[in-house]
Amino acid sequence: MTEALPEELREFASLYPYELDDYQIAACHALSGGNGVLVAAPTGAGKTVVGEFAVHLAVAASRKCFYTTPIKALSNQKYNDLVDRYGADRVGLLTGDSSINSEAQIVVMTTEVLRNMIYAGSPTLNNLGFVVLDEVHYLADRFRGAVWEEVILSLAESVQIVALSATVSNVEDFGDWLSTVRGRFEVVVSERRPVPLFQHVLVGRKLVDLFEGVAPTARELPSERAAKVNSELLRVSRNEATRVRDDSRSPRGRSGRGRQQHGRGSGQYGGATHPRFAGRPTSRAEVAIVLERASLLPAIYFIFSRIGCDSAVRQLEGVTLTNREEAELLGRIADRHVAGLGGADLAALDFERFRDSLMGGVAAHHAGQLPAFKAIIEEGFVTGALKLVFATETLALGINMPARTVVLEKLVKYNGEAHVDITPGEYTQLTGRAGRRGIDVEGHAVVAWQAGMDPRAVAGLASRRTYPLRSSFAPTYNMAVNLMATLGPTRARDLLEQSFAQFQTDKSVVKASRTERTLQVDLAAARESLECHLGDALGYARLRDEITRLESESSRARRAERADQLESSITALMIGDIVHVPRQGWSVVLRVGQKQRGGQPWAQVISADHTVLKLEPHDLRGPLASVGRVRVPRDFSLRDRRSRRAVLVAMSDKLKQTDAQVPDTAFPSDDAVAGRIAELRAELRAHPVHACPDRESHAVEAARIIRLEREARRLTAETTGRANSLAVQFDRVCAVLADLGYLDGDELTDAGRMLRRIYNELDLVAAECVRRDVFADLDPAQLAAVLSTLVYESRPSRDSSHPRMPDAASERAQSELRMVWREVGQLERTHRRDRGREPDIGFAEAAWRWSNGQDLAKVLATTGLAAGDFVRWVRQVIDLAGQLATAVGPGDLRRTCHLSADSMRRGVVAADMSED
Repeated sequence: MTEALPEELREFASLYPYELDDYQIAACHALSGGNGVLVAAPTGAGKTVVGEFAVHLAVAASRKCFYTTPIKALSNQKYNDLVDRYGADRVGLLTGDSSINSEAQIVVMTTEVLRNMIYAGSPTLNNLGFVVLDEVHYLADRFRGAVWEEVILSLAESVQIVALSATVSNVEDFGDWLSTVRGRFEVVVSERRPVPLFQHVLVGRKLVDLFEGVAPTARELPSERAAKVNSELLRVSRNEATRVRDDSRSPRGRSGRGRQQHGRGSGQYGGATHPRFAGRPTSRAEVAIVLERASLLPAIYFIFSRIGCDSAVRQLEGVTLTNREEAELLGRIADRHVAGLGGADLAALDFERFRDSLMGGVAAHHAGQLPAFKAIIEEGFVTGALKLVFATETLALGINMPARTVVLEKLVKYNGEAHVDITPGEYTQLTGRAGRRGIDVEGHAVVAWQAGMDPRAVAGLASRRTYPLRSSFAPTYNMAVNLMATLGPTRARDLLEQSFAQFQTDKSVVKASRTERTLQVDLAAARESLECHLGDALGYARLRDEITRLESESSRARRAERADQLESSITALMIGDIVHVPRQGWSVVLRVGQKQRGGQPWAQVISADHTVLKLEPHDLRGPLASVGRVRVPRDFSLRDRRSRRAVLVAMSDKLKQTDAQVPDTAFPSDDAVAGRIAELRAELRAHPVHACPDRESHAVEAARIIRLEREARRLTAETTGRANSLAVQFDRVCAVLADLGYLDGDELTDAGRMLRRIYNELDLVAAECVRRDVFADLDPAQLAAVLSTLVYESRPSRDSSHPRMPDAASERAQSELRMVWREVGQLERTHRRDRGREPDIGFAEAAWRWSNGQDLAKVLATTGLAAGDFVRWVRQVIDLAGQLATAVGPGDLRRTCHLSADSMRRGVVAADMSED
């Protein structure tokens, strides 16, 4: 087949040890013909071959090719692959932390770097012929997805795009959009795996096929598989249910647990499907033994918990899955990657324990690890020496770590709010790692049996492809000023209306328009049937409706305004503030916080009689107002009566010194609305229909008409709003920017030009802080602490400790920053924009300590963070400091930003910048 290919493609295909698949050849043909191409195929099917062909074409035509990825680790991996093929002089790397040979013919970069280049009009874009967007389905990502659409819409028409995606159910829609906005674009889809995948359930110590009598092939689609669940698994499920019912009727013994019936199954390999088997979960060590004896290693074992992954490695300490040569190879890989770290840092990271498990063939891989440790695991796994990796689902998002087998311990994961079932799309993404092309003749997916498991539900996950791609594109402040600067308002709106988000929305407008037409027919008929001999019954009903509306809206507005004032008053509090609490009197604030992201704020206070309260907005009659502040020691303990008494004595002294009065917290009334309601009531009484004996029956008919009219207006507004939804959002963003002075008409002000360089979720808050000198007079460590609050987001935790700013100067700046955030939020509310997330001080002390030169062990002990999390957040603070240094121009703040970044770029952080 290779002989029939065009010479250029035949030459490229010869670089691979296997024949290219039909879909790969079709996609490469499309590129050769000058088209863009969207390739959607399962994980491990070899989509990147098409991206590599784009590189091949660029080199042959003396054009540039940018290869973009969503994560730095994948960028590093692809950079190394291309260096091996083309040499270091032809290949560059650009991430937030690394810049290697940036003007090379082939440059690998994160997608954000390319977006920033486009906005800046970088000369590096000259002679660009091809852009590969690896993992383009990331455009559905809530926080980062917009970047992919910005790049697709903004690249020059002459650039050919190669979009590589996981299999999605609406790939045709996505392809239609790409054709609409980019011109010549072909869609190539494959649902076939190059290596057949066998599905199993591990029951006790026995691997049982999920499907009965079906041997999968590489060319088989999931929908073609006879989805007949193995009768043996159904029997296990029935027997387990019977045992549960029997146990519920069994007499209880002294232990209170009833009779023990075959609690460990038969205790023999293969005996787990005994009719009385209770479905006992298999230990992780037992899983490793089963996989090794079945020759199913190397394997990735997915556990949806970082702690679970680390615990699993500890549970397998002493288990050896490697031979001497493999162990020595893994040891050398580990030592090479940590060569830049000192002994103290390695001790703080418990490196020796990590290395011992690694040499035994076992490791964990998750976001809490140092990039250096993850790089060790990734390289070791590719060699085949590392046999078993316990991983969270983040490993499935792009890193090239195929395995012979994938194990799923559970089919439920925590999504940050609740435990939910994994979706068929997630199941496919995870199990797609199984089966190494060119190494394995088959891959294996293993689901560990859990009590109550339904084998038919597992079969459903393994047989469906239901992963729709939904755009998350929405204009941000930074995007708005960049679009205004590069395109102007009219072309900026045009670009927004070309987005995939708008493309998907427009389809729903057709259905809404059809409903609206039907409603108008009903409305016309209802109007004809309403009449009163005394006058305009519909006009009379409209007066009544307007009165009701004003009363309701006034009440809601008052409640909303009060709620906002109450929340803002709690948010504004600092530790040590003296406030007057209803029914409790003068009190000192001990802690402030928020229930969860987007939840209500709260404050813990102690009153003069030592009563401790946790105040939330609904506990207050009016806003809290600080009348002074006392010092609350860092080691303050509520359990210590002397500590409590010292704080309360300080409060009493402060109140005497300031002669503080109970603040007036009454809410103002809305006299204008009340006056308008009174006028309408007078009009109502004077209306002729008011005297009609049938006015209430008229009112019922009229009320129906008003409801239909309101529904018609809602549909019209919704249809119009959908049709121009992003343009409306863009206008609201611009309105906020104009009110704050970032836009002057359609032109950017100096402040707007500064905002162009700040890429942060709280970009506008950061820019406002610069303008208001919030960061002025801070030293580098204090600045690091304050900037961390703009990037850090706490993970859900049961930890009751309350973070605080490290010193008075940073606390003062943070207080001012929060005030800016509240003011921006109030303006956003006025313009019907969602408020940006709340600044989070949870990393402030860690950033301050690291910037001040404290050693890694002490910082990690203080923060309780995993080493990888610590490094990641430090690097984000460094990145923001660098953005501000670029944005603010020459001066003291720029110097402090550079000093702050430099102070943090040391030790394990600096070492991992070279790794990741």
